[in-house]
Amino acid sequence: MRSALAALRALWASSHPGPTVVVTVLSFALGLAAGLDAARLVLLTLSVFAGQLSIGLSNDAIDAKRDRQVGRTDKPLARGAARIRTAWIAAVTTLVVALALSAILGGWMLLAHAVLLASAWSYNAGLKATVFSLAPFLLSFGLFPSLATLSAHVPAPAAWWATLAGAVLGGAVHLTNVLPDLDDDRRTGIRGLPHRLGARPSAALAALAVVGGAVAVLLGSADGDIAAISVLSWVFFAAVVAAAVLAAVLVLRGSPGRVVFRLVMLAALLLAVQLVTTGAGLTG
Repeated sequence: MRSALAALRALWASSHPGPTVVVTVLSFALGLAAGLDAARLVLLTLSVFAGQLSIGLSNDAIDAKRDRQVGRTDKPLARGAARIRTAWIAAVTTLVVALALSAILGGWMLLAHAVLLASAWSYNAGLKATVFSLAPFLLSFGLFPSLATLSAHVPAPAAWWATLAGAVLGGAVHLTNVLPDLDDDRRTGIRGLPHRLGARPSAALAALAVVGGAVAVLLGSADGDIAAISVLSWVFFAAVVAAAVLAAVLVLRGSPGRVVFRLVMLAALLLAVQLVTTGAGLTG
């Protein structure tokens, strides 16, 4: 029993729990903004949670050998806390669960989530080492708001501005998530776009992307009418811009760390909460 619990803890740690929880909460918030009923909101949230587990687990299962080479003791699979085979079984199982729950919500939701997950898995499987490493994040996060709107009784894609905001935030997530690992990645042959750009240009581009996403949500949720933007929306916009500026400053001072990545995830959560609290519709 104790060994089984230890293996479960190792698998949970291998699923990238921080981003998994944040993205799951984002899906819940977007579901609220899309006006989903309770049953569909629960199905959406569970489907996204399962999908994120599959992405994180497959990533660490694929990277286990490389993580051992660079001495990543923070990675449970690299230090042998759980078997690689077990991680693969868990990754495939959660993938199937995610797609099954999506199917209950409808064919369009299933298709969108399948494309999103295929995109994320393609990054894990090799695109991360190429100049096209940004593409899966743009596609997956661009589709993400539509998971909520396609889960409605009358499915529809998310509004263009929500799709744009998701895509650019996804780009920012990628550009900042890899910053602490740039040197280790280079040693094992990983040369994605951030590795080619360098830490400071990547952070600057990520900050601009976050601000761009904030502008898209601010103007899009008010149909482009600046006079119709509420005080609350301006407050959220200011908070997101502040997070982006702080992230950029930290990198310029030479401390990329995980804090920068967390600031980007915080910005995404703030934008989602803005949509819920202002009552803005997600569909175009």
